[in-house]
Amino acid sequence: MQTEGDGAIRVLLVNDLPIVAWGLERLIESQQPRLELAGTATSQDEALRLLGAAPADVIVVDLDGGYGAHGIADLRDASRAKVLALTASPDVRLRDSAVLAGASGILGKIEPVAVLLKAIEKIHAGELWIDRAATGRIFVELARRKAAENADPEQCKIALLTRRERRVVAEIARDASAIGRDIAQRLHISEHTLRNHLTSIYAKLGLGNRLELYAYANRHGMLET
Repeated sequence: MQTEGDGAIRVLLVNDLPIVAWGLERLIESQQPRLELAGTATSQDEALRLLGAAPADVIVVDLDGGYGAHGIADLRDASRAKVLALTASPDVRLRDSAVLAGASGILGKIEPVAVLLKAIEKIHAGELWIDRAATGRIFVELARRKAAENADPEQCKIALLTRRERRVVAEIARDASAIGRDIAQRLHISEHTLRNHLTSIYAKLGLGNRLELYAYANRHGMLET
């Protein structure tokens, strides 16, 4: 819940269904001054551009539009905004993967509008909007991953990489001969940003150049993002 003196909670919508997006926009706009619409994106790239232009506090993502866990991880890398995922799917694997990627909450589309508004306020305040059964499953999965990392020192290094850095590594691992401009274009980033990512990756993995990174990535199966 907002504390006294706070401004409106800025909400960014990520939804590729025009009718659904329109309804969510009207809902957020109807809640002024406690909520404010920060924008609506129909794709991951558009969402990242909007976040770069103006900050958001909460990002409401429709998981049913092909925007999977990898997209949520990219949003969390690019912004301090909390992510609330919406879905009509009962698939617990989809729901859990969203939380493991960084979502602060999962909400079924069958829930009343009042619950959606409450969830936005709660996760903005730093709380999680996840049911008890999901919390238990996620703790088990996090423990399993932690044990795997501790068993392999190199996995501890790899775990330090952000989702975007992993995508950079995967692109380089697929084609060691690709020039920086081509890699940057495939990732929809500038060459300057690519160089910054590589500097961070080399430091985290203890590597010195792209050739070493290519060998390391293939040795540790990092071709998938």
